[in-house]
This record gives sequence, structure tokens and C-alpha cells, in this order.
Amino acid sequence: QVQLVESGGGLVQAGGSLRLSCAASGSTFSIITMGWYRQAPGNQRELVATIISDGTTNYADSVKGRFTISRTNAKNTVYLQMNSLKPEDTAVYSCNAKALKNLVLQEYWGTGTLVTVSS
Repeated sequence: QVQLVESGGGLVQAGGSLRLSCAASGSTFSIITMGWYRQAPGNQRELVATIISDGTTNYADSVKGRFTISRTNAKNTVYLQMNSLKPEDTAVYSCNAKALKNLVLQEYWGTGTLVTVSS
């Protein structure tokens, strides 16, 4: 089992910055990829950024150049640095981890943290 706890959301003005954190605990050795997803009111959840075990990152086109995903050397905490925030970035941001156990891919989610960007 993997537990994920997010922090760092809040209210920020357009053009501002926030950093989200996601702390993983439990069977973290089994994690192969972690990432951030977001869901705005009335919209489907969408991928924001992911980072896999070798450090390779992937970003949604809408956040490229503005957001940066990173992790600690212990790979237990993942960060999402969000710069030049726009009102359309307003959403609940959720941390995701995919772990491999006995050749079965398991997926875990945090409870989410709200990011509100005012214009």
C-alpha cells in the first residue's frame, strides 16, 4: 500500500507562484511513477505532469514552461512548482502514484489540494 498526502494549495493572484508537495509513505519502493493531475469544476480530470523512476518528466502542453515537477532523492516526495499561474489553472490538484507489486500495476491517489488563481 502507498499513502499520498498533498500540501501547498491555496489562493494566488494571476502571475503568481505556488509549490505543491506530495509525500508518499508505505511501500514507496514499489513506486515506478508519480504525477499530478487536476480537475476543474465541470471538467474531467487531466494530467498535469509526471515523473518516472529514471527522472524522465512529462507535461501537459498547457503547463509546459510554467510548471516543473521534481522529486527528492529518496523519491518519497514529489513537488510541483507552478509559476506564471493563470485563472484557468484553478482546480483541485491530486497526486498520483503507480506502483508495481507482483507484476500488477496498482494506482494510488491523494485526496487533493485546491489551487485557486484569481484574475
